Amino acid sequence: MSQQQRSNVVVRIIVGVDGSSSSKEALRWAVRQAGLTGATVEALIAWHLPQLTGTGGYAWPPVGGPETTELAKLAEKILTDAIGEVAGHEGLAPVTALVRQGHAARALLEAAEEAELLVLGSRGHGGFAEALLGSVSQHCVQHARCPVVIIRGAPAGHSQVSSD
Repeated sequence: MSQQQRSNVVVRIIVGVDGSSSSKEALRWAVRQAGLTGATVEALIAWHLPQLTGTGGYAWPPVGGPETTELAKLAEKILTDAIGEVAGHEGLAPVTALVRQGHAARALLEAAEEAELLVLGSRGHGGFAEALLGSVSQHCVQHARCPVVIIRGAPAGHSQVSSD
């Protein structure tokens, strides 16, 4: 691909957001990187209803209804709030919000299929607090087709990325 062809390509950065401090730091880093490189940022949050296990160990798929709508709205609010808190102050690059139903790792990998970069926090809200890398981040690092950047969360009250 020539330099001229490359300059017409829109560079996409996908960033996983779940409302945790680590994911907000990842979003902050992605917005700054996009500002430096002219890329676009797509912030993604995924949600799903857990399957219920019935008698005999069979898994029952969740039934759609008010719970589904409420979870989708909650996910959208978490994402919108995070974008407003982080990207609204940075102002370096526009951020598109993506809300997906399904497992977070799968949704992130699908969104990153045609992206140039996937940015994730080192750990989100789930799992063990002592884990160095969350299960979603670990899975994405192992299976993504594009480069993956892992951003550690800042200590309480501190932003890891300076605003200078």
